[in-house]
Amino acid sequence: MENSQKKSLVSRARRTMRVRADVRGSATKPRMCVVKTNKHIDVQLIDDEKSVTLAHFSTHSRELSSLNLKKNKSAAKVLGEKIAQKAKSLGLETIVFDRGPFKYHGILAELADAARAQGLQF
Repeated sequence: MENSQKKSLVSRARRTMRVRADVRGSATKPRMCVVKTNKHIDVQLIDDEKSVTLAHFSTHSRELSSLNLKKNKSAAKVLGEKIAQKAKSLGLETIVFDRGPFKYHGILAELADAARAQGLQF
C-alpha cells in the first residue's frame, strides 16, 4: 500500500477512537452510531453494556425500499425521523450521538436535526 494511503487509514482510525473514547451507550441512554458509505447511510441504536443493537435503519433496508433512498440529505432526514420514532417506541428519550470518523456537517447534521425534531435529546 502506498504511504499516503496508510497515513490516511491511520488518521481515520485515530479520529474514530478519539471520538468514541468518551461515547458509551447504555440501556437507558444508547449510542446512536452513524456510518456513511459511498452510496448509503446506516443508523443504529446500540447498548454497549450488553453489546446489543436495539434498532437499525438504513437507506437499503426493507422498510424503506419503496422510498428508493441513497446517500443525501433528504435520506438522512428520513432516517433521523425513523430512528427517533423507533427510539420513542422503545421508551428512550435521550441518546449519545456517535459520529465516528465523520465531520458533523451536511448529512450527519441533517440526520441529527431530524432526530431532535422528533423529540430525541442528545
